[in-house]
Amino acid sequence: MTTTLTKAAPPRARRRHPYRDALATARGRTGLALVGLVVLAGLLAPLLAGHGPTDQSGLALAPPGTPGHPLGTDDLGRDLLARLLHGIRADLGIIVVAVPLGAVLGCLLALAAAAHPIADTVVQRTFDLILAFPGLILALAVTAVLGPGRLPVILVVALAEIPVFGRLLRTGILVQRGREYVTAARVGGTSGGRILTRHILPNAADPLVVQIAVSLTVAVFIEGAMSFLGVGVRPPEPTLGAVLSQSMPYLAQAPHFAAGPLVTVTVLVLGLSLTAEALNREIRR
Repeated sequence: MTTTLTKAAPPRARRRHPYRDALATARGRTGLALVGLVVLAGLLAPLLAGHGPTDQSGLALAPPGTPGHPLGTDDLGRDLLARLLHGIRADLGIIVVAVPLGAVLGCLLALAAAAHPIADTVVQRTFDLILAFPGLILALAVTAVLGPGRLPVILVVALAEIPVFGRLLRTGILVQRGREYVTAARVGGTSGGRILTRHILPNAADPLVVQIAVSLTVAVFIEGAMSFLGVGVRPPEPTLGAVLSQSMPYLAQAPHFAAGPLVTVTVLVLGLSLTAEALNREIRR
């Protein structure tokens, strides 16, 4: 009797999911928890506030713990908790529109640059032109044309992010074009468009994901700076920067006035930074 021995097939390699693995690390979980806490507070602002952000009472600069005003009131008697929560909501509404808009426009310009050397030159000079304007000058110029409000803030953030994402993707495309797998695909008769969409872009996209988290952090500071200088969202609509700006004359008299937006911005920026660091570490492995 002959026994046939069958060699067992090697186990299939597990497919790595770098984004999921990154967010499963201690840094990733902590960052997501901090960002999620702030986002949840903003989304539930109408339910958690208890007052309207512009409702006034007779209690100006009331301290924290005042009945009906857990965080106290501002100089006009408006509830600070309500203004803080609605300020988070306003900031999130701005940055989640502005950063993706800048990313899309920057990536489209990078793809145009990859199509032809002349287009590459034009796109590069466009990026240089945008970067030639300091952020404050750019904000003042846009506000001078459009006036203060949400739209100018969104445009300033988007314009600031266009060259960041555009140059990042352009560099990734140039690096991937020199790899052996691209050469092999060309030799095999694969079209240039298919090589770009099926091979180059998926391998050049990882840094863009990390940059989104970083750019959200930058957008928080841009919005805060514009509102602080009075060229952002129009009062009395609250934003974190606007509430912080209004608190400056009363720091010695009512330090609690500035505590809410400062703590919130710190938590949000820390969460986004930890998330970006976790993604960057895992992608570079």
